Amino acid sequence: MALLGTLYDTPADRLSAFVEERLQPEGDWKEEVKDAWQRVERFFREQCFRDELVLDQEVRVLKVGEGEHLFSVGFLWVTASGIPGVAQKKLGGSSGKGTTLNYRSDVDLVLFLSCFPSFQDQAEHRGSVISFIEKRLTECSSSLAYSITVIPQRETTRVPRSLSFEVQPTRNSEAIGVDVLPAYDALRHFCPDSKPSPEIYEDLITSGAPPGEFSPSFTELQRHFVKSRPVKLKNLLRLVKYWYLKHLKPKYQNAALPPKYALELLTIYAWEIGTDKSDNFNLDEGFRAVMELLIEYEDICVYWTKYYDFQNETVRIYIKQQLKECRPVILDPADPTNNLGSKKRWDLVAREAVRCLRQACCRTEDSSQGWNVQPARDVQVTVKKTGEEPWTLSVNPYSPIWKMKAEIRRTWGFSGQQRLSFQEPGGERRLLGSQQTLAYYGVFSKVSIRVLETFPPEIQVFVKDSGGQSKPYAMYPEDFIYVLKEKIEEAGGPYVEDQILTFQNRELWNYHRLSDLQIKDCDTIILTRS
Repeated sequence: MALLGTLYDTPADRLSAFVEERLQPEGDWKEEVKDAWQRVERFFREQCFRDELVLDQEVRVLKVGEGEHLFSVGFLWVTASGIPGVAQKKLGGSSGKGTTLNYRSDVDLVLFLSCFPSFQDQAEHRGSVISFIEKRLTECSSSLAYSITVIPQRETTRVPRSLSFEVQPTRNSEAIGVDVLPAYDALRHFCPDSKPSPEIYEDLITSGAPPGEFSPSFTELQRHFVKSRPVKLKNLLRLVKYWYLKHLKPKYQNAALPPKYALELLTIYAWEIGTDKSDNFNLDEGFRAVMELLIEYEDICVYWTKYYDFQNETVRIYIKQQLKECRPVILDPADPTNNLGSKKRWDLVAREAVRCLRQACCRTEDSSQGWNVQPARDVQVTVKKTGEEPWTLSVNPYSPIWKMKAEIRRTWGFSGQQRLSFQEPGGERRLLGSQQTLAYYGVFSKVSIRVLETFPPEIQVFVKDSGGQSKPYAMYPEDFIYVLKEKIEEAGGPYVEDQILTFQNRELWNYHRLSDLQIKDCDTIILTRS
């Protein structure tokens, strides 16, 4: 059998062989790195904080919960307090997630410490703890039996998030990069099959920290999100990472490229949408689908609700605001504050993806049989109309609104003009233009839409109650205010005699006409009770 060349020279139908021969970790190397990992991990658990005070307090390991080790797709952490955790992870693919590349190992050690009882304490004291760890690592390096080189911190006004060093197992082997990140144990008793308490995310959001500042506290969730995936998907992840490291990163070494973790999440998203989470797929189709998705970076808006969702009001408002940010939006499934798409050179990623699609590795006999992956999930739209039962449909957020109107017309048989409107929490009700899309309005999650049928010269007015919710009503410009009050009562609102309507801070009297009051289409009238 002929030896495989570079990735770009490898025929698409040989990608599985490329991963197996080139990217799967080999036994001898795994054992060497495993030994180095165990020595470093043991140092932090047993030696680093022994007989020393940190921030005028003793830091102890109270309990060790041990899973499978490094290359068994496992992970070790410490629960409770003391060091409530020493967690191995890698944002961008790691041995802990089962996506390590051959002869490459970069490890993040997340140290959950008792001296951080909150996010605020972590932010305040992390710099002092990192300085302490660096001093102890230098003092005790001989006990690790390997060469340790601390990497100097870059000059910056911000307190460092981590301490970086390299471990050299043997003279001939590649150095292992290690980042140590002290963190607050926000999750405490982690159960991978259940959601963390929403209050944890409330604390995270209200901490006021920069986006993603406390992502290390959610390491276990990040790791489990990837580790639980099928073996074949992990091979696709290896392939995408290899492309990133060998064909993208060297070409743009000084550019602010997205982290590998962002591409890892996009790969998982493409697999979910393109195969309906199947564990049986063609690797070449998956690789091509990821490259095609990267080209559409300006439309990408991806998130998951595995660990947090829209049930809690604080979290819901925050996520919806995140989804309105400049795309691409790629929310960390474990940390909603961490938008991995933000402020990176995705244009350079797309440029290399275009080049990749022209290579042998992406040329398939029938590209029409590939995955159909749109840059955002369908949105669940609940359509409401006075006097009708609500109706739910799935809508592509990049599909024009007129297509949704056509579906509504087929269902309810409208003969007049459809007026669709929606309202975000705390916002004003907005009319949906037929030529626009839900994406244009920043709508990428569940939304309720009101539909109103009007016949010219009818106009639509919005009536907002004291709770901030508004409803649309069809009115003729020559109608009296009393007619509007009757419609409000018929729709389940207060009795006519109990209503006070105001417009532009003026109370509206029953026998004034809308046209006389300069009330126009889509104006908002305020409703209060007398």
